[in-house]
Amino acid sequence: MTARAGVQIALYLAVVLALSKPLGDYMGRVFEGEARLAAKVLGPVERLFYRAAGVRADGEMGFREYALSMLAMNLLGILSVYGLLRLQHGLPLNPAGRAGLAPDLAFNTAVSFGTNTNWQAYSGEQQLGNLAQMGGLAVQGFLSAGAGLACMAALLRGIARQKSATIGSYWVDLTRAVLYVLLPLSALLAIVLVSQGVVQSFAASGRATGLEAGEVVIPLGPAASQIAIKQIGTNGGGFFGANSAHPFENPTALSGFFEALAILLIPAAACHTYGRMAKDARQGWALLAAMTVLFVGLLWVCVAGEQAGNPALSGLGVDQAASALSPGGNMEGKEVRFGIAGSALWSAATTASSNGSVNSMLDSYTPVGVIGPLVAIQLGEVVFGGVGSGLYGMWMFVIVAVFVAGLMVGRTPEVLGKKIEAFELKMAALALIVPPALVLLGTAVALSTEAGRQGISNPGAHGLTQVLYAFSSAGNNNGSALAGLGASSAFYNTALGAAMLCGRYWVAIPVLAVASSLARKGTVPAGAGTLPTHTPLFVGLLVGTVLLVGALTFAPALALGPLAEHLSLAGGGHE
Repeated sequence: MTARAGVQIALYLAVVLALSKPLGDYMGRVFEGEARLAAKVLGPVERLFYRAAGVRADGEMGFREYALSMLAMNLLGILSVYGLLRLQHGLPLNPAGRAGLAPDLAFNTAVSFGTNTNWQAYSGEQQLGNLAQMGGLAVQGFLSAGAGLACMAALLRGIARQKSATIGSYWVDLTRAVLYVLLPLSALLAIVLVSQGVVQSFAASGRATGLEAGEVVIPLGPAASQIAIKQIGTNGGGFFGANSAHPFENPTALSGFFEALAILLIPAAACHTYGRMAKDARQGWALLAAMTVLFVGLLWVCVAGEQAGNPALSGLGVDQAASALSPGGNMEGKEVRFGIAGSALWSAATTASSNGSVNSMLDSYTPVGVIGPLVAIQLGEVVFGGVGSGLYGMWMFVIVAVFVAGLMVGRTPEVLGKKIEAFELKMAALALIVPPALVLLGTAVALSTEAGRQGISNPGAHGLTQVLYAFSSAGNNNGSALAGLGASSAFYNTALGAAMLCGRYWVAIPVLAVASSLARKGTVPAGAGTLPTHTPLFVGLLVGTVLLVGALTFAPALALGPLAEHLSLAGGGHE
């Protein structure tokens, strides 16, 4: 890693970690109903929503009511977006006259944005009107991220409460997540992006004279507002097909820094929200430390792989010549304004969270360079994970880690005085097993059927990686892709859409079940055999648990994909 890359990455991490504490404490006050200063400004709007919806601010729900409310709201959002996409040709705010999407593509897109995955098998500036972008996709950016924060808040209440039959109100949590957290941060980021040149317009297009004196048609639209929630809410759905590599979404190095910062800001802050609501700040610091250790390791793999360059060219002197012009090896598929370090940092952040946006072409990364982002997704979106979902996903690993520790000393595992028993372990296992099963089964079906193989642009090990990456992204609600895969087909739109639905709700519902079970329990005093969950020892155990589960699950697939491709290239073979 070059010194310049090291400084850039260190500055980025320092800012993320510095901002995470005050934001995390603020989020804790929001979900505890104690954000008094913000409530003076936004409280009337909050109460207006409750009156309109017939919701009581002090209402409480048990597990079933909370889960059903979440599912009903998400289903309504998915159906609404599907309708907008299918019927957009007859709807207003469509200045370019875009046609409605095909049924399978509309299904895939609606599910994608409703589940906070934001996988895009379409090109926004070519296929969507402004109403579909604003009223459909951007709105779901707020609601799907809000749903993740609401489920996180319910889990943290379950951890903190004793002998309680309720875990809060989904409607109150969703409203506060959107109104007090997502909207203010998105508005602030949108202003910053507009100042950097990100477009925000209702015009269909602009016209300019190109370098060759010909007229160039420039697509426009209300991009800045959507880009802001795309990053803040770890959504990742770009206004333009090239996503954050497009100069109208991400025109400068400074806009790139703020957008990348926004990706990890709330997921990192959620650790401190956990510490505050659990009444033990050390717990939050421990989870943040574990996530940071994992993130730095995966980021190092990505940066090192890209700066080393293509192993097939190293013996020809091509990489050495390129290094004289740029600080690194593989500049293919990357924007000059970001460079190798900025592109690799973005790729690591977007896959460590459930963001999925891109500022470079992942399909052009070296096999080693792509391992970092791919493994970050496959670990379960917990490093740092999505908005809300990263924290509650990591907490499922906490359950497994304390269970393993309990087996070592022959004592019932505990977390913060709550005994972890068979039910919690079963729910954690379900949450951790379902996404990998979706990934591996989906990949197997795609590779064994003609419809799946037709989308592969580069047969061989790289083609396997393309398919594996697609199902890893969908099953873990990430949304990024090795875009060389032709995924806009009936097979992939349907199969990936199903993976997104299962990957989101077969994790969220077990998490809510764990929250309810913990809320009903009392606490027991710590004893000689109790494992403290805030120490460096536990951080190491948690990191080891995450890596062990990931290695046991995906090592064979990685060996057949990117590792095999790297060995082939290094040995002089061709893909």
